[in-house]
Amino acid sequence: MQQEHFIVREPLLNAEQRVLGYELYWQHVNAAKRNPSPAEIVALAQFVSDQLNNTESGALLGDQTTFIEATPELLEHPVFSSLPPKGTVFALRGADVANEAAIAAIRAMRGKGYGISLRDANLASVDRNLLPHLSHFELQVGTADFVPQVQHYRGLAMPSLRLVARNVNSWQAYDVCAQLGMYAFVGHLHLTPRPGNHSKELNPAQAMILQLMDMVRRNEDVKQLEGVLKRDAALSYKLLRYINSAGFGLGCEIQSLKHAVTMLGYSPLYRWLALLLATATTTGYSPVLMQTAVIRGRFSELLGSTFLPRNEAENLFVAGMFSLLDKLLGVPMEDVLEKIQLSESVTQALLSREGIYGPFLALAEACELNAANVDSMAMSLCISAKQVNQSQMAALAWAQSLKI
Repeated sequence: MQQEHFIVREPLLNAEQRVLGYELYWQHVNAAKRNPSPAEIVALAQFVSDQLNNTESGALLGDQTTFIEATPELLEHPVFSSLPPKGTVFALRGADVANEAAIAAIRAMRGKGYGISLRDANLASVDRNLLPHLSHFELQVGTADFVPQVQHYRGLAMPSLRLVARNVNSWQAYDVCAQLGMYAFVGHLHLTPRPGNHSKELNPAQAMILQLMDMVRRNEDVKQLEGVLKRDAALSYKLLRYINSAGFGLGCEIQSLKHAVTMLGYSPLYRWLALLLATATTTGYSPVLMQTAVIRGRFSELLGSTFLPRNEAENLFVAGMFSLLDKLLGVPMEDVLEKIQLSESVTQALLSREGIYGPFLALAEACELNAANVDSMAMSLCISAKQVNQSQMAALAWAQSLKI
């Protein structure tokens, strides 16, 4: 199938609001009613295998889980066995598993180490011969049979079968699911700040990082930067860990800020500090929000890298990261921009999604939301669906390599 669709990712969260992995699917106007054809299912599996599979180390998403929809008949297709067994879960629909052939196909894939999740089914009605071969069972929050199914699950006493709550679109629903002992939660919470005790003020680490960013913007001497950074050994360690991560692809270990500048130049410092700022929050916001900011920054950068000079693309990384900084800090974007001195182009992108960077940032955001206008947005930038999808998968893998 020629790739004309756009990939949507949905984070799976645990009770600590950390990302366990993602469900990946082709964009559909109504995600709840999507019904991909066999050709589309195979095309997605092939694309994910090509982009995220590493023959030496397994999945490039590391210990995160990838959910991909399939059918029992298609599980015998070679492309599904090309995906790494560890961390890959094939999601099947209840209507497709009501026969012996389906159970045999499921048993075969489980024997290879793959996970199998069942959706669109009632747990109480599932064939008892099938249950031992399932790794996950999905429930829709808000339906009349949600709580009865959870109660039925408890009666099964099958700890190897994990419950996944879908359509978790409020923190109240999230808390209910966590209290019920659900394994994972899928919904649209990754862009929603969790209500709580947020200071709405910068913590000392963030204030220091902003000072460093301002010093970099003014091209101050690296010795002065190191002098400021030495005030916080933990922050210094964290910055060097990011610089030495696989995400930056260095061939040697960087020992100091001066060493980093000698090896790579001065301009990447702003990028590393932007990453550090977004992950230095102590306000209680969910870790998924931080990870989304990192992915969005890298995704935006990759989208623009073909069209813009390297330093401009790095500005896109900063714009993408900072587009969620208001939610991470708990203050309006206008207030954030009063604290941070950014270029006019980056500020324009953050406030109105306009200017040289705005359209790339807007496209990255649209891909997170299953937005209907993704196609027209990409077309206006002369970016193909394949390029968009490749950039998004590369951003996922890059963010995972940072081990935030």
